[in-house]
Amino acid sequence: MIDLATWNLSIPEGAPPATIQTSQLVQGFKNQYFNAETGTVFFWAPVTGATTANAIYPRSELRETNSDGTLRNWLYPAADNKLAATLTVGQVPSTGKLVIGQIHAKDSTSPMVKLEYQYKTYSSTGNIVAKVRMRPDDAAGQVITIATGIKLNQPFSYLIHLNRAGLLTISGAGYQWSGTINSTWSNKPLYFKAGVYVQDNTGYVTEGGKVTFSMLDIDHNL
Repeated sequence: MIDLATWNLSIPEGAPPATIQTSQLVQGFKNQYFNAETGTVFFWAPVTGATTANAIYPRSELRETNSDGTLRNWLYPAADNKLAATLTVGQVPSTGKLVIGQIHAKDSTSPMVKLEYQYKTYSSTGNIVAKVRMRPDDAAGQVITIATGIKLNQPFSYLIHLNRAGLLTISGAGYQWSGTINSTWSNKPLYFKAGVYVQDNTGYVTEGGKVTFSMLDIDHNL
């Protein structure tokens, strides 16, 4: 069973798109975009879905909260911060790209970390790719391939770990990358996100991203 008591959910319908609050998730919210009744958590985001402010792509995505439902933002030097997940990707849009985990920055349109599953039609497999901004003022960032050869419907795990010293470690499907972020991030409030953020916004209503998480866990070890 995945604990939803420290998340809210953005779904790709409505104007602006609806946010499902923590209390609703805990009580068993489900619809076509989200279902957690089987102990796993299922996400669906069609390419035709509504988009949040400052975004061009649709998402069905969890955002970190406190247990009372208020938004949680943290400074990385205050704790050892981890987002761990085990999941399967069931469908990708025509671009092949889905964001499946993030460290986002409060009041910013650019996250520190975007972890993507990138499917390649020619090989019928996907790569796990991390897009990392080592500095807050780094617009381009680094693109790091963490793992390759992951098929649709094949379970894999990832871990995004940012420690007090600024050491960022991203692992996926048994492979790992590490780097130290610039200390100018230290006063920037951050938060975790996880789910399906499709990197595509054109196509049929049946095109989009489907992902099922069997494990999803946040830790901030003081």
